[in-house]
Amino acid sequence: MNQKEIRKNIKSFSKYYRNALINEGMDDIEKRMSLYETRLKEMYNSENYAKHNIYPSTNVSFVYAVIAMCLELKDAGFEDERIIRAVEKGMEGRWNAFVKILKFIDLFPNCFSIVRKWNDSDHASRVKDGSITYDYFSSEKDKVEYSISKCMYVEMFSSYGIRPLCKIFCNTDLIAYSGLTRHVKFVRHSDLSDGCACFDEVIKKKKL
Repeated sequence: MNQKEIRKNIKSFSKYYRNALINEGMDDIEKRMSLYETRLKEMYNSENYAKHNIYPSTNVSFVYAVIAMCLELKDAGFEDERIIRAVEKGMEGRWNAFVKILKFIDLFPNCFSIVRKWNDSDHASRVKDGSITYDYFSSEKDKVEYSISKCMYVEMFSSYGIRPLCKIFCNTDLIAYSGLTRHVKFVRHSDLSDGCACFDEVIKKKKL
C-alpha cells in the first residue's frame, strides 16, 4: 500500500474509532485519535501487514483498522467485553446501512436462494485465495452448513495477541442475518474467536 492509500484508509476508518471514543465518554479525544492514527500508519507499513495483505476476498486494511482500535482501547484499560461493545457501537452506522439492504432483499420470496448463492460464492473465493480453511461445506436447496478450522481474520488478531477480540468480525454474520428473518434462520454453534471451529447453519424457513 502506498502512502496515499494509507492516508485515505486512515481518514476513512478513523471516524469509527472517534465514534467509539465519544460513545464511551472518553477525554482527550484528539490526543487519542492522534495515537490511533500513528499506530495504524505503523501497522500498515509493517511486515505483518505485507504478509497478511494477500487475500483478495478480505478487506485487510479494514481488519487492521479494527485491530488498531482494539489495541488502543486495551492500552486505555478496557476489558475485552467492553472493547467489543465499544467498537461495534462505533461502527453501528456502517452495519445499519448494510442491514437495511438485507431487509429489502428479505422481502423477496427467493431470498434463501440468493443467500445460498452468496454463501456458495464466498466459499469459492475463500478457498481460492486460502483465507479460510473449511473442514466441510454443504450447500443444498434448503440448507447451507459449514465448519471452519482456520480463518485469517482470527489469525490476524492472534498475531497481535488479541484473538478473542476477533469476535467483532465473527459477530458481523449475526448482524447480517438479523436483516434476513422472514425466509432465513441462521444458527451459530461456535466461532473461532473463542473455540476450535466456526460451525454455522443457514436454514430456509418453512412456510406456515
